[in-house]
This record gives sequence, structure tokens and C-alpha cells, in this order.
Amino acid sequence: MKEVGVDDPGLTEFQSDFFPYPLYRDEEITFYTALGMRKMKAASWNPYKIFRGIRNVMKRLKGKNISGNMTGEGLVQGGIIIFDKSGKARYAYREETGFEVPVDDIVAAVKTLNSE
Repeated sequence: MKEVGVDDPGLTEFQSDFFPYPLYRDEEITFYTALGMRKMKAASWNPYKIFRGIRNVMKRLKGKNISGNMTGEGLVQGGIIIFDKSGKARYAYREETGFEVPVDDIVAAVKTLNSE
């Protein structure tokens, strides 16, 4: 995570409900930099596409019982980096706002590393 003290109840909810593992603060923004420090931007300026995209995201959040908390600085996109036993980055997924995380690809990357 990149910030604390902004929405600590949201971090607590995330950890207790969705990610019951240790959370670490990236104080120097190292991981965000490695992922390109990309900021969320509109894929289209067409108001109908924007509305449809927001509606679809809200439906997915509601279907997964996720509050959709918008507190804090949410424009910087994150992602997932998987490291091998020696600490070398072997897989990276750059978050794309509005799209599902490719769980099958991530599991395959972890399995590949476990078989090495």
C-alpha cells in the first residue's frame, strides 16, 4: 500500500475481508515506480461509454459485496509483482482499473516458480 492515515478503516476492512495476510507500506513508492507510476485515465471521453463503464464496475463491486471505498489518493494504479526465491521479479501485472485481475495467469506464474 502507498498510504496510511488516510483511510485506515478501509485498510482494516480490506485485510479482514479480502486479504488476510500482512500488508506493507511502500514508503518510497518503489513498487509503484516499478509498475510505471501509471495514473488512472479515461479510456474514452464518450459520456455513454464512461457511464456504462462505471455502472459495470459498480455492479461487479456490489456482486462481490465490496464497498467501493473511494477515500484516499486513488488515481495511481498498482498491480502485482511476483518474485522468485532469489528476489528477482519474475511476473508483473499492471492494474487496469475496471478490469478483473487475471487470477489464472497469476496462479500459473506462482506454479511455474514453485516447480523450478
